[in-house]
Amino acid sequence: MRLLVSVCNAHEARMAVQGGADIVDVKNPLEGSLGAPSPDVVRAVRQEVSPGIPLSVAIGDMPHLPGTAALAARGAASLGIQFVKVGLWGSTSRSDGIAMLHAVRHALSEFPGVRLIAVGYADAADLPHRPVSPMMIPEIAASAGADGCMLDTANKSGQRLLDILTPAELRAFVHAARRYGLLVALAGRLQTADLDVIRALEVDIVGVRSAVCYRGNRMGTLDPERVRVWKRLLNPACVG
Repeated sequence: MRLLVSVCNAHEARMAVQGGADIVDVKNPLEGSLGAPSPDVVRAVRQEVSPGIPLSVAIGDMPHLPGTAALAARGAASLGIQFVKVGLWGSTSRSDGIAMLHAVRHALSEFPGVRLIAVGYADAADLPHRPVSPMMIPEIAASAGADGCMLDTANKSGQRLLDILTPAELRAFVHAARRYGLLVALAGRLQTADLDVIRALEVDIVGVRSAVCYRGNRMGTLDPERVRVWKRLLNPACVG
């Protein structure tokens, strides 16, 4: 399993790499769960991080505006990244989700090295506008030609991923993603206490931010030592 660490700037990116992050994910927590960073920030992170370390960029908790998402994704892809994460915030149906991802996939067609990751919200049922059910994300992602799917939480002051979905529900999500041949990732205020469950699911990517920030504050500063702890605990058999 690869450890994805979300960062806000080039300094944090350096800390994440020092801690052993496998993927550096750039986002802006001030703009939401998947808040989009500025192009200058992405460019600075790319210059800081070795080309051998994949870079991921969140382009936002997207309203249902496929053209807007497509343009944002194309701009992000031009900055030398490997993953684009699209939050299906405004997609309230299967057809909405497919239309959104299809537009983004088309925009990325000139960048064959960039993978599209569809992100659903585990707490979708608690949001007033009811985004598409998280359990539908694998099928939507596959239908639109995305490369992978991820579960996260929209409300970063609310319940955590494992407070919302049971291990059985998460297993069903992972199995569906595998059936469609998708990469599968989990995030959502994960804690080290969740790792036994996460390891048993054998996902491809585990995403963290608050858990690797000082005092567990996602709006705070990254702590490279916490990144090291997560790296070590995520794949204990590979250590030593």
